[in-house]
Amino acid sequence: MAAPEPSPSGNELGDFLRARRAERDPQQAGFPDDGRLRRVPGLRREELAHLAHVSVDYIVRLEQGRTRRVSRAVLDALADALHLAPDERAYLFTLAEVAPAPSARPFGRPEVAPRLRQLLDTMYDVPAMVLHRGMDVLAWNRGATALLTDFGALPPAERNLIRLTFLDAPFRALYADWPRAARECVAVLRMEAGRTPPDPALNALIAELGARDPDFRTWWADHQVRGPRQLTKRYVHPVAGELTLDVQQFTVDTHPEQLLVAYTAAPDSASHEALRFLLQWADGPSGTTVSGDHHR
Repeated sequence: MAAPEPSPSGNELGDFLRARRAERDPQQAGFPDDGRLRRVPGLRREELAHLAHVSVDYIVRLEQGRTRRVSRAVLDALADALHLAPDERAYLFTLAEVAPAPSARPFGRPEVAPRLRQLLDTMYDVPAMVLHRGMDVLAWNRGATALLTDFGALPPAERNLIRLTFLDAPFRALYADWPRAARECVAVLRMEAGRTPPDPALNALIAELGARDPDFRTWWADHQVRGPRQLTKRYVHPVAGELTLDVQQFTVDTHPEQLLVAYTAAPDSASHEALRFLLQWADGPSGTTVSGDHHR
């Protein structure tokens, strides 16, 4: 099967609006059943136009990609009418090119911020890693290796959490609720693709996942988006057993494209004890491995 492009129609804005319109319940939006057959789920175009106080023709032109002249006020009205979450609203503004244009970003894997590398070296009791855009793994500590996988044994191009979640069977088996974790990955990737549409590596990852995994193709077409946030994930680890961990994500002002991600458990919980056992099993602290430098 042919791999999907980031948007089959080449009209990300229109596709996103149609997807969100299809999810909006007409009755909750104040439109009772009028007996007319609905050919598609969700709001009709005229209903969205009514809620956003714009013309139906304007909605048609937006969804068909025949206009990109969208004011901030109209985008806010559309976002309100569609009940968009904050991440979805930000994504809408990015697609409409109303948000401030991002600065030029070089492609490829960057050097890890020195302060992040130093911080990883000191996090003996916390699995942690540094991620780049699209969830590429740039650096990790011994705890992250024990919890997730030996990133140093992978080629640099395969050190990507989303790719591993879909295409690596042992990594996939770590999740107690794989569909939920995988859908979150797709939403993160969709958000990042909206920010950096010309990134060849990101587009290649999207194409590979679409070609190899039918669930990815289905969820990618849903146009769900999500930015970085605190998460709670459940794992079934072959050594430590069941773990419920908080996934903390921290940005660095001087390197905004890099995230420090740390995995912690609630104090005095069974997961805290299991995580401590896992770290002891991993034989204590070790040096940080950085992509492009050296292997453990």
